[in-house]
Amino acid sequence: MIYIEVTFTMEDTGMFRDLLVDALGNDGPYESFVETKDGVKAYVQENLFDKHFLEVTVETFPVPLKYTVEEMEDKNWNEEWEKGHQAVLVEYNGGSVWVRAPFHPHRDDVSYELLIEPKMSFGTAHHPTTYMMLSYVAELDMQGKRVLDMGCGTAVLAILAKMRGAGYVEGVDIDEWAFNNARENAASNGVEIELKLGDANSLAGHFDVIIANINRNILLADMDKYVAVLNAGGTLLLSGFYEADEQALLTKANTLGLVFKGKKNRDGWAALQLVK
Repeated sequence: MIYIEVTFTMEDTGMFRDLLVDALGNDGPYESFVETKDGVKAYVQENLFDKHFLEVTVETFPVPLKYTVEEMEDKNWNEEWEKGHQAVLVEYNGGSVWVRAPFHPHRDDVSYELLIEPKMSFGTAHHPTTYMMLSYVAELDMQGKRVLDMGCGTAVLAILAKMRGAGYVEGVDIDEWAFNNARENAASNGVEIELKLGDANSLAGHFDVIIANINRNILLADMDKYVAVLNAGGTLLLSGFYEADEQALLTKANTLGLVFKGKKNRDGWAALQLVK
């Protein structure tokens, strides 16, 4: 099968990379995406490629986009993707988490094994932010806790929280594709998670632990909504931003009465542990 590769570049990725993926994947025929330093590569079957749809998407996008179009060599792309998609071993104080796809080998020498079919959703442990958040979930006490995974993507963090003894786990994502993918992954791992389609405005109830691995702008905009449903003494874990953005997040947290407890850094990215 022949695929078309469209390479998009933008000056400010931030939340706009996710918006572009949503526009191409949910509103259009694009099947898979690869993040780049300054944008994203998008792939669509040659017979489904629509130049008009592409041009309209670029013209109506909220920030300027540049793009190039290239016809890919005819290959078995599922096989090629499987060759390039590696399982990830997340090591933390006291153990390890093996995050694999169905075509990766099972391991008995790890603390936890998560079976994740990534599809188009974010959360395979390859990204430094997911790696750090998995290590936080693995290290912190989850036993009997009410846990919220905000912007859950594949639900990899929610699944690990449930495996670690959380009493109630809720995953929320605004993307319908991610919602369906999260439901499939929860079933594959034999855990029960309450999954909801929506954003921070739909939050209800109260939680002992809230996990939000999204991006700087959304975290700043929605942190007050997380705090509103976080129990006193509860933990808020934030990631999805660069080390350079730490202070902006900490300043916002301070205005909301959150106390800084610790942080992790990996490859220029950051994760914060805050307590209410």
